[in-house]
Amino acid sequence: MDTSAYLKSHIRTVPDWPAPGVQFRDITPLLQDPKVFRVLIDAFVHRYMEKGARPDVVAGLDARGFIIGSVLAYELGVGFVPIRKKGKLPFTTIAETYELEYGSATVELHTDAVQPGDRVLLIDDLIATGGTMMAGKNLLEKLGATVIEGAAIVALPELGGVDRLASTGLPLHTLVEFEGH
Repeated sequence: MDTSAYLKSHIRTVPDWPAPGVQFRDITPLLQDPKVFRVLIDAFVHRYMEKGARPDVVAGLDARGFIIGSVLAYELGVGFVPIRKKGKLPFTTIAETYELEYGSATVELHTDAVQPGDRVLLIDDLIATGGTMMAGKNLLEKLGATVIEGAAIVALPELGGVDRLASTGLPLHTLVEFEGH
């Protein structure tokens, strides 16, 4: 089975959402079907089960990175930490602000989420401009962790995030690629 093609066939494209001209890649159908969800999770598990690729911690980006990341952490037998939008975490946090197409956003991480030297897999559902993943990487590194790889279900290379993240030296792994926005 071609895993990438199989997963891609279960991603819904919603035209003109949230704005005219945008082709929104909706991963909800991947999560709704138990067989498809298993294939999705197994694709990541098999990659990170190997000794050299195994992280100490999985960090998931708000919000869909939580879904994939927490299940992946469970399957790998490692901890999970959320990187959340500003104001959502109840304990002492550090913050990172990043630019969006129109404006900026801030994500936060608990100060005790990772330890210096932890090998962290950073995961999200999609890489577009790369801003959220870069902010997450910066937060983890501020706490002394090493981000061993950034991972996502979908890459939208035309939006520049894949190249931007690669230019920082962050290895990336995605399962599906779409042309356009």
